[in-house]
Amino acid sequence: MSEVIEGRRARGGGAARRAERTAVSFETAKFISRNIPNFEVLNEEALQIIEYNAETILEEIGVNFVENPAALVRWREAGADVRGERVHIPRGLARKLCSTAPATFTQHARNPERNVEIGGRNLVLAPVYGPPFVRDLEGGRRYATIADFQNFVKLGYMSKWLHHSGGTVCEPTDIPVNKRHFDMLHAHMTLSDKPYMGSVTEPSRAQDSVDMSKILFGDDFVDQNTVMTSLININSPMTFDGIMMGALEVYAANNQASIVSPFIVGGAMAPVTVAGTLTQVLAEILAGVAYSQLVRAGSPVIAGAFVTSIDMNSGAPTFGTPEAAHITYGAGQLVRRLGLPYRSAGSFCGSKLPDAQAAYETANSLNMGLLAGVNFMLHACGWLEGGLVSSYEKFVMDADQLGALHGIAKGVAVDENAQALDAIREVGPGGHYLGCAHTQANFKTAFWRSDVLDYKPFETWEEEGARDTSQLAALKVRKMLADYVAPELDVAKREALDDYVAKRKAEMPDAFM
Repeated sequence: MSEVIEGRRARGGGAARRAERTAVSFETAKFISRNIPNFEVLNEEALQIIEYNAETILEEIGVNFVENPAALVRWREAGADVRGERVHIPRGLARKLCSTAPATFTQHARNPERNVEIGGRNLVLAPVYGPPFVRDLEGGRRYATIADFQNFVKLGYMSKWLHHSGGTVCEPTDIPVNKRHFDMLHAHMTLSDKPYMGSVTEPSRAQDSVDMSKILFGDDFVDQNTVMTSLININSPMTFDGIMMGALEVYAANNQASIVSPFIVGGAMAPVTVAGTLTQVLAEILAGVAYSQLVRAGSPVIAGAFVTSIDMNSGAPTFGTPEAAHITYGAGQLVRRLGLPYRSAGSFCGSKLPDAQAAYETANSLNMGLLAGVNFMLHACGWLEGGLVSSYEKFVMDADQLGALHGIAKGVAVDENAQALDAIREVGPGGHYLGCAHTQANFKTAFWRSDVLDYKPFETWEEEGARDTSQLAALKVRKMLADYVAPELDVAKREALDDYVAKRKAEMPDAFM
């Protein structure tokens, strides 16, 4: 009789554990704090050579600030030699200007529990950014809509290992170009309570982002705190256009963070060698970050490096390659010597589907970012087809794998519990650890476990439909979207955001270019 009772208790306990695993949860892990060393590929001599050559580029070759007379005035007043739209920066000037940018800063979320610390030993993970297309198992590849955008924001909000809602998680092509930033920001602000990014496609859209953020957080709070981190791409090689710099000017003037990031395709926008590319990347970072400090000294900025190589036969970008890893590692070393937060890496792949190629390239790209000391990783999940596609299935596959990065970053504990001598004594030679007290006390947290991948016996897997990872991911997408519950938002703030968007849209005609 006692065995029957004990069996019922065991089955009840198993049912409770299964219910706990399948319960809807909106838990978000805290941003990663690394307890592992950074991987460094450059020795001191190499670092000094690259730094010297980058300063030579700035002084002798110069960089272009195009369609931006105000930028040329700022540079001239700072002591640069301005010839037309070409700015020659004396050796040491850019580095001196960069010194006023903070080494770390807090980006505030509307839910303070979701605030992130950017810089230092920290790593903040944000989703894919910019694709005009989306793909899922049922609908295939198609142009993205605002409904897709909203779905990705919901998935990002519900993804435990993502710390940030991101920005243009896909490009909603069913809304006019000049108005879609309103709907994208509105989605981030209302469907999630994680930190988000602002618009950079035109300076007035950056100002709209600031104005909407003031509705959400309050004017004084935005004036005194950073609530947005937005992407400012450099037109490599060595060109800073008026649109991107205009957006940077708005954000810097308002104490909001910018990611100053060269967009490098090795062999096309930079030299084919690692050292040559790193030299150009550093020169561009120095000029871009320095300019942000000319706009407002002390404004937060992240030094970035988007890096990929090129297939020299087809001209297509390639991902997860050794050369990209070397550049990512080396750029991390150079940025740390500047005392700035570092952006790079992501779930990069060139594959058209979330298949084995995508998995290999993504794994290489994610791990290099973790080991390189990246502080802000854009494109951490959902990237497909060289960044042309936001994939629903790959979004949840990648977001699941980000949990492994959290686990690796913890490092190895050596406290009394981790030493496990009591377990070794209890089991002794020839025993097993499954039922020992130490295992029972630690089994819930001992190992990272995927919420997507299949570990079932072959027979069970076959009976359930022999589903591959994409099919399992599609099921998870459907469940997450069905379970979604929006975070609470003050009614007055929601109405004020709605009114602002409606009013601003009414003030301008539709534009699709």
